[in-house]
Amino acid sequence: MTSVNDKYAVSVENLEKRFGDFIAVNNISFTVGKGEIFGFLGPNGAGKSTTIRMLCGLLVPDGGSGYVAGLDIRTQSETIKSNIGYMSQKFSLYEDLTVEENIDFYGGIYKIDPVRKEERKQWAISMAGLSDHRKNLTVNLSGGWKQRLALGCAILHEPPVIFLDEPTSGVDPISRRMFWNLIYELADKGVTIFVTTHYMDEAEYCDRIALIYRGELIALGTPHELKTKRMPGNLLEISVSKPNEALAFIDNFVGVQEASLFGNNIHAITENAVLPEQIKQSLYAEGFVDAKVEKILPSLEDIFVTLIEEKDRAVKQAGEMKS
Repeated sequence: MTSVNDKYAVSVENLEKRFGDFIAVNNISFTVGKGEIFGFLGPNGAGKSTTIRMLCGLLVPDGGSGYVAGLDIRTQSETIKSNIGYMSQKFSLYEDLTVEENIDFYGGIYKIDPVRKEERKQWAISMAGLSDHRKNLTVNLSGGWKQRLALGCAILHEPPVIFLDEPTSGVDPISRRMFWNLIYELADKGVTIFVTTHYMDEAEYCDRIALIYRGELIALGTPHELKTKRMPGNLLEISVSKPNEALAFIDNFVGVQEASLFGNNIHAITENAVLPEQIKQSLYAEGFVDAKVEKILPSLEDIFVTLIEEKDRAVKQAGEMKS
């Protein structure tokens, strides 16, 4: 009989981790489907790395449960390590070894059968585009080549689940795009990708996204769901020749929840009852006769900033009530 933990590649329920009095991960729950590209986002110190370390069998939870590839993160941590791939932003490569030597080293770590290891080595070299550089020292490779080589080493043993921690940090945009093409190919073959990134455009590539902040899961859904359902009001884009001066006026406009500069424009979150034409006419009356106001679909960055600020306000209000 198939259990719920076998149904998903990753299953987490009420997971907690404390370090002394500090709660690093606070009662989070989510599931990741097999073959899904799952984005796990949050600012530094939010709890991303602690969660990943628990899922990879490197940290024991203080509460809750978790399963990866059907394996219990509490009791089967060693088995989990041989059933996952892991790649960090530092690439985990030995730079004083050649391309081939790095692959051979990881093949030995994963105890791959010698015949199969040779097949996988040829695959990794081809996938990374390093057929002409197999004898080169890794230290001499570009960031994009190191990135693809590190991915090849991480999945040499063909794990069903891969954890990628900021995998495109520090590489050029073309290499980033090529890397994501590889990710899609793996997902199409049924491999589950659990990825953290601070690039908002990359978050758009994920099937679903979870946002963790202050150790808590504060949003979960597809990019489209987050952009259409999680904004508490309307997002207006205001184009005006003197945005700094206009911002002070808009910030005090009745029904505007918050406003900030966004490039050369202003983004304002308003109550649903506030119409773009109302703000436009008010700006005209204040002398901003070139103002243009339109309702736009929020970006993931808009959503994340809004949700984080909303969480900070709630924490502050709770603190004030206690004091």
